[in-house]
Formats: sequence, structure tokens, C-alpha cells
Amino acid sequence: MSFDFDQEIQRENTGSVKFDGRQQYFGTTDVLPLWVADMDFAVPECVTRALQERINHPVFGYTLYPDSIYQSIIDWFQRRHQWTIEREWIVFAPGVVPSLFAAAKAFAKEGEGVIVQSPVYFPFFSAVTTNNRKLINNPLREINGRYEIDFEHLEYCAEQGAKLLMLCTPHNPVGRVWSEIELQRVLEISRRYDLIILSDDIHCDLIYSDVKHIMLGRLAQPGDKIITTIAPNKSFNIPGLGLSALVIPNAAERNAMKHIFESLHVGNYNPLSIAAFEAAYREGDQWLDALMRYLEITRDFAADFIAREIPQIKLIKPEATYLLWLDCRELGMSDPGLRDFFIKQCKVGMNPGTVFGEGGSGFMRMNIGTRNALVLQALNSIQKNIPS
Repeated sequence: MSFDFDQEIQRENTGSVKFDGRQQYFGTTDVLPLWVADMDFAVPECVTRALQERINHPVFGYTLYPDSIYQSIIDWFQRRHQWTIEREWIVFAPGVVPSLFAAAKAFAKEGEGVIVQSPVYFPFFSAVTTNNRKLINNPLREINGRYEIDFEHLEYCAEQGAKLLMLCTPHNPVGRVWSEIELQRVLEISRRYDLIILSDDIHCDLIYSDVKHIMLGRLAQPGDKIITTIAPNKSFNIPGLGLSALVIPNAAERNAMKHIFESLHVGNYNPLSIAAFEAAYREGDQWLDALMRYLEITRDFAADFIAREIPQIKLIKPEATYLLWLDCRELGMSDPGLRDFFIKQCKVGMNPGTVFGEGGSGFMRMNIGTRNALVLQALNSIQKNIPS
């Protein structure tokens, strides 16, 4: 099967945050939107077909999760990640971000510590602080253009009485796929200090061919306390449908998360979300494989272009995700100046690194989940406007 990722799709005036939110976020609509982490590609035909079939039934009442959606998760993660999941481990959730907030409430009391590893997706911080939990930062170390976990400092953080570690794997925004050795070290520390781990694996399917992602839950031993967030949302470009799942082998942690959701009366979901979720995991393999080939070509082209034409910017080449982490510190601009430079002169709208916390100053995050012609247009504009 062939898939046209070069198809131009007009997303303006569809309520798109990425396109219709430009005026609010950048102060202008005259920027190429390469920011919010969704893609500009049409979803797989299997998803649109499943949605159409469900729409053809004219009643949209309260909806249960069918047995088939559980099986689609079990089959997908066995097939794609060699991870055996039991049905009883699966808990549905309204999204990954609500799950971060729920985990902070479930596993740490007010004032107790939750570890995050910056720079990281910004809801990791707000999930902790808005719930009045203590934010404990274990900053990643950037060594020769590659990020690593500071394990000595992670152990120090755990010693401060932390209850929960929020692990982003693969990591957004730095694009690391943690190795088995690194994941085993994280597990060793969690066992030593009785840490619960919320492992955010929402990007687990968006892996480039030169690396292999290992689900942390696959490495778990009896007694390990791991909550894994999963969803087809990023993989198949359906984040607006808002359904995700948690995989929680231990009954105590599973019941704690269920209790938080039940206390908020979060339970019944949109029947269209259920149809799309199941169809993506059941039939989306070929589309996803083709997507990753396309994204890898774009990533490698962007890396070569930046190194050759814009050496003042250093690309932290991602091992996963469709997000580029651009080190712009050599430009010598303040963070507000850097943002204005890309918006006003280059007319490229990206996420400033400062929103990802400590270690984000001087960086920008670029979303390449779009036609590679637009990525080229953005890079050309940056190259032409870069200070000599």
C-alpha cells in the first residue's frame, strides 16, 4: 500500500490549535506552524472507515469498552513491542495529561515529592505544582549533543523522600530513547527507594530505524510499581479524540488510579474515540511503518541542512518522535529575543525551550510532522535570516 504524506491538507478554520491558535500564541498568523505536537497528515484509512461506520449508526448513547478494544491493545504491544499485557492491567483514561495529574494525586500527599527530569513536556511540572506536591527536578545532562540521565543525582532526589518518578520515554523534547541499561538503572533506584514510576510512553511507536525502544513495563519484576501511559494518539495523529489507557500490573496502584478517576466521575467515553482507538491498533501497522520512513527522511534531511547551512544552530538529533530539539545558544540571543527572531524575521512558529523547564533556555522545539516541503521552507527562511 502507498500513502501520500506529501498531500496538502488545509487545516485553517477547523478549530485547529496548531493553525487557528497562531494569533493567540505568536501574535500573528503569518508564521509556519511547527509547534503543537500533532501532525499535518491524514489519518489512516482504517481509522476514517471505523469512524464512518460508527457514524452510520444514528444513536450515540453511553458507551462501554468492548472486549475487542482490550484485545487490540494486547495484540499491538505484543506484536510491536514484545510486551505481554494482561487485560486486567488496562485502565482507560481521558488522556495522558489527566493521567499525570491523577498519578500525582494518587501517589503523593500534599507536600510530598515527585521527581521530573527537565527539560520535559511542561504538564509534568503543572501536574505536580497545581496539586501542591513538591517538585523535585532531576535535570538531564547534555553531553556532546546527547542527553543522559544523571543517575547519581536521581538517587539523591529519591533520598529526599520522593514518592513518584515521572519518566518520559521516549523523551519529549530531547528525543532520547532510553537504553535497556539506563532503564534497568532507573528500576534499581526505584526498588531501593520504593518509588512508583509513571512511565509516559505515548511516543513509543515513533521510533527511528537506528534504535530500539524497550517498554519499561517489559523489564519489570514482581513488586515493581509501574504505571505506563499508552495511546495511539501521537502514532496515528488522533490526539483530538482524547482517549488513552494505562497499563498497571499491580492491583494497589491500579485501584489508586481508578479511585482518582472515579472521584472526578471520569468514566464514560465518546463512542467515536473508542472506534478510532481500536481501529488504529488493529489495522494501522502499514501506515505507521510508512510514516516512520517518511519522518526519517525528513529528520535526516533537516539534520544535514542544519549542519551544512546553519552551523550556528546545533540539532540534538532525535532517536524518536517528530520533534527536533534545536540548540540556538550560539546565536547569543535572550530567550525573548530568540522567540521574536523566529517569529518576526524567519516567520517560523516553534515552541520556545523555556516552556520545558530547566535546561530549555536557548533552545527551540520544531515539529517536523508535516510535508517535508514545509520543513525545507522553514529551514530556508531561518538560513536566510540568521545573523552572520
